[in-house]
Amino acid sequence: MQQIKIAFFDIDGTLVKLHAGEMTPPTRQALAALRQNGVRVCLATGRSPLTLPPFPSVTFDAYLTFNGSYCYDAQQVLFSNPIPQADVRRLVENAAAIGRPVSLATKDRLAANGSDADLADYFRIAGREVEVADDFDCLLQQPVYQLMMGCREPEYAAVLQGVRHAKIAAWWDRAVDIIPADGGKGVAIEKLLAHYGLDRAQAIAFGDGNNDIEMLQAVGTGVAMANASAQLKAVADDVCGDVAEDGIYHYCQAHGLI
Repeated sequence: MQQIKIAFFDIDGTLVKLHAGEMTPPTRQALAALRQNGVRVCLATGRSPLTLPPFPSVTFDAYLTFNGSYCYDAQQVLFSNPIPQADVRRLVENAAAIGRPVSLATKDRLAANGSDADLADYFRIAGREVEVADDFDCLLQQPVYQLMMGCREPEYAAVLQGVRHAKIAAWWDRAVDIIPADGGKGVAIEKLLAHYGLDRAQAIAFGDGNNDIEMLQAVGTGVAMANASAQLKAVADDVCGDVAEDGIYHYCQAHGLI
């Protein structure tokens, strides 16, 4: 694996345990050592830029947020792919028809037209509360990169009824992220590799949820955490240790990356 030049990491369940905001010292050490060895270190998450953990003392070269729909580094936006407004409106209508509130994610806001137990618990994973906004309808006029809602798998078809250019990216069984149909972490990684002039063989990615499937398929080495979903492990090239046991650190050390 000496050819690895860029590494992508999911956050929740990968870099940190669910409901835990802090990275362990060995994981921080692994990321720092990767950068010292000339490997670009990038976050690839379903989170909004607003809900990224601070991770003191850890430097990332790029951020793939909203499941890859909005990507940037310290200097510039690298890729922007909002959901078409017509589909955003249809999704809000579909959600209302099944009694589900929705949170819209713009670049600068997370705003909902209501809340329920599933959506509230979903936000708490990122340490936030649902903001029910009086100006929700106004946000429908702005670029929306992702919608979040409490949702179980039997509801997926109703949510997407009549929607042409959006899809569900789920990593938790009680809620979903809804992203552009032509988006996802895999697409964003392809854009980033082209931007940096790198080949997929030079890229490695670590994840744990079903929204990481395309990410692992977009790189030369896709690694699932031991705590990952069965579906992700089925497409992964390799499996590392559990996030609770510093799986990333031990994997990178064992494979000569650090």
